[in-house]
Amino acid sequence: MSTFKRFEDIEAWQQARLLTRTIYECSKKGTFAKDFGLGDQIRRASVSVMSNIAEGFERGGTAEFVQFLCIAKGSAGEVQSQLNIALDQQYIGEEEFKSLSAIAESTKRRLGGLLNYLHGSGLKGVKYKK
Repeated sequence: MSTFKRFEDIEAWQQARLLTRTIYECSKKGTFAKDFGLGDQIRRASVSVMSNIAEGFERGGTAEFVQFLCIAKGSAGEVQSQLNIALDQQYIGEEEFKSLSAIAESTKRRLGGLLNYLHGSGLKGVKYKK
């Protein structure tokens, strides 16, 4: 795995950006747009994925990065749970649910892979370099 120079280079962040974009698109339509509580919560959860990857990376320490990646992964799980609510409320159809869930699952897998790499890497982070 290569060293990242910017958080935008991280595949998990790129996938989280796609997740956020698609969540915003679907939550603006039809009856979903009228459920302000669920719409706001699912958007916040998707934004949390992107934001925590970026914030953890910018902290400059591997331990902190790992902590923020775990939060991001949890937020991706939250998005998946809320997608089930949207499906149950018929705000989205089965196909859209499957598509959005696949993006969230892919985001979690990428985060999991990055976490596994960091746990075994022995890296401490740029803020510890002399």
